[in-house]
Amino acid sequence: MHVGSFVLAAQFPGQGQGEALHRAVRSAEVAEEAGLDTVWLAEHHFVPYGTCPSAITLAGYLLGRTERIRIGTAVSVLPTVHPVALGEQAALLHLTSGGRLSLGVGRGGPWVDLEVFGAGLAAYEQGFPESLDLLIRWLREPSVAGTSGRFPFREVPVVPRPSEALSGAPGPEVVVACTSPASVRLAAERGLPMLLGMHVGDEEKAEMVALWRRHARAAGRPTDEIQGAAHVSAGVCQIADRRTDAVETLVKAMPGWLRQGLDAHVTVDGRARSMRDPVAYTELLCGLHPVGTPRLCADRLAATSERTGIGRFALLVEGSGDLAATEENVRRLGAEVLPQLR
Repeated sequence: MHVGSFVLAAQFPGQGQGEALHRAVRSAEVAEEAGLDTVWLAEHHFVPYGTCPSAITLAGYLLGRTERIRIGTAVSVLPTVHPVALGEQAALLHLTSGGRLSLGVGRGGPWVDLEVFGAGLAAYEQGFPESLDLLIRWLREPSVAGTSGRFPFREVPVVPRPSEALSGAPGPEVVVACTSPASVRLAAERGLPMLLGMHVGDEEKAEMVALWRRHARAAGRPTDEIQGAAHVSAGVCQIADRRTDAVETLVKAMPGWLRQGLDAHVTVDGRARSMRDPVAYTELLCGLHPVGTPRLCADRLAATSERTGIGRFALLVEGSGDLAATEENVRRLGAEVLPQLR
């Protein structure tokens, strides 16, 4: 089992954006000290829900500040970036870090980001498979030509080639955020592991893993690839000596962040949005994920892994909104929970 943190650089009410980013960096540094396996970085634009607008940039910074821990993007939003530009950045970080980068990508949402970056709604609604395929080709082949309608260009060499990494890996692993049967099929047909969101429980995640395997087999993917697919489960983790204290910490802090953060999202085409109740959503997350004593957290992670077949976790550890409390939470995760899993 591989346990990592999930960092949004969330801006809680009353905090500045620099404070949120500082907490994100410190939590990543402490994660390495605490023995965690990975730090996963979220990406958002124009909202306090997450103040990191470029997960790949922050990944580069953290790879330079750490020595052992893997850094992943969760996720780099493909519709708002050219796949070759992202591929070049990923290859650069893969090579210079000795293969410690995991590149998580996703479709994002129908937000105003599409207007600002000039991608348009079509890039969100129809363009994700095209972007993903071009990105994969860039990370796997020595030269690439753009043959699609959105990205036409003559054949050019891939420089630097990620296959030259000292780790021996052919290139950075690519993980796809999946929230629907269509995205599960997309990832499965390409043999790419999934990142599954924190808003769904074990039963639904197990169903998505089973669906991925069916589609992967139908696409003719190798059996060892299917059996060894390293899917990632996102969740929330808050540790305390009593479960009531852990729940209270999150219920006090998270709804205010969720309310101001999610309210700030603006759709590109004016479509109506349905909003979760922040308190009810926080309580749901506390019920789904490792929130409580170290023993309870370890048991919860082990149970999720057994029920879903997923062995990697990306856990939101900054739910208190406080720097010192976040650092303590990460340290307890490493010192008191991980030993019970290993």
